[in-house]
Amino acid sequence: MANILLIEPDYKNKYPPLGLMKISQYHKIKGDKVVFFKGLSSNLRKEKWDRIYITTLFTFYWNKTIRTIKYYKESVNDLSNIYVGGVMATLLANDVEKETGIKPIKGLLNQPKMLGYDDDIIVDTLVPDYSTLNQINYIYPTNNAYIGYMTRGCPNSCPFCAVHTLEPVFKDYIPIKEQIKKIDEYYGPKKDLLLLDNNVVASKEFHKIIEEIKELGFEKGAKFNGRKRYIDFNQGIDGRRLTRRKMKMLSEIAIKPLRIAFDDIKYEKTYKQKVRLAAEFGINNLSNYILFNFKDTPEDFYRRLQINIELNEEFERNGYKARIWSFPMKYIPLFGDISKNRKYIGKNWNKKYLRGIQCILLATHGVVGPKKKFFEKAFGKDVNEFKEIIIMPEDYIIHRDIHEKDGSTYIWRNTLINLCNSEYNEALAIIKKNNFKNIRKNTKKEKIIKVLQHYYQ
Repeated sequence: MANILLIEPDYKNKYPPLGLMKISQYHKIKGDKVVFFKGLSSNLRKEKWDRIYITTLFTFYWNKTIRTIKYYKESVNDLSNIYVGGVMATLLANDVEKETGIKPIKGLLNQPKMLGYDDDIIVDTLVPDYSTLNQINYIYPTNNAYIGYMTRGCPNSCPFCAVHTLEPVFKDYIPIKEQIKKIDEYYGPKKDLLLLDNNVVASKEFHKIIEEIKELGFEKGAKFNGRKRYIDFNQGIDGRRLTRRKMKMLSEIAIKPLRIAFDDIKYEKTYKQKVRLAAEFGINNLSNYILFNFKDTPEDFYRRLQINIELNEEFERNGYKARIWSFPMKYIPLFGDISKNRKYIGKNWNKKYLRGIQCILLATHGVVGPKKKFFEKAFGKDVNEFKEIIIMPEDYIIHRDIHEKDGSTYIWRNTLINLCNSEYNEALAIIKKNNFKNIRKNTKKEKIIKVLQHYYQ
């Protein structure tokens, strides 16, 4: 019997590490003892383990993840007994190996013998070991859901997305009925169903997927112990591939929310059509990802948010119960050193704009709700007001009401707009850099300094 340690770095995440849960099942089939931990443990570090598996997530968690890998290197007799995999390990495999001396496993564990054992077990097809989650204090928000895939990959190859690297082959259909039966048997039934498919509507077997979901007890209106059940295609639905027939099928399951990405303003017409179609079919809880800091502009970003507000008002006028909640997502490159933190600035953006949006989202808890009054207070009544808000001093954005009442915002605004054109442009250039540690190094002009003093706190 081997002693196996599974490690997830202590970053915050909504979903448990599915790969580690399947590896745990694999080793338990072999009769091994498995321990799961999230983060760094001095007690576990002192022990010697036959194998250690460390998962990775986003590339911008580079420092935390590399620190975790190095922390456990002395806990095995040979570095070949540490296995590193997951998203970051796949996208930055060479960098991880150079930094740690460990060659990562790239992509999925979708072939036998990938972990060095001479057997025919394909780890990726195993039932996840949900009991591992009971070993840690960290509570994942989705702690009462079946988690899985009914397709793999995506045919789109979008330049901002890692799926075509992580899952290069699109697989149209993965039945999960038997896996869910086993989860029920081993770990007890779950209330909800979380599917991590990257483009389920691209499947030629989409109808079969929907029928299987309904057979599993996730038809529209389904309940579990008296509570409504929900299914969530968490990675979103591709509006471009979403036909009327497919929308009808989605309306027949307990979907909440229906996530349709709105990554580019050029898809405005398509996006509106599909959201209106969802409302027509009675899908009331709508959500979307709003990508920004990629090739878009701040004006594009604001307009996409504004479109959702207009659609919400339209639904209300027409008697539909559908409402849209937006989740802005900042683009970070996928490869190279620039992907190892959150500092990347898109060509149409600057530090202050990005920080300004972050400050707004801090106040809204990362969500843009469906109400016009709420939206206009947070983001402005038009794009010009939006661009003024995101260049405000941080505290003036986050605590808007306080500074509007005490007059600070008024003084800041008038001090700025009363500058002559050249002074205004100079002040704006300094503000966009978002560095106010020593304002007199930036300029000697007293009028500009009076503006910048609002930022120095």
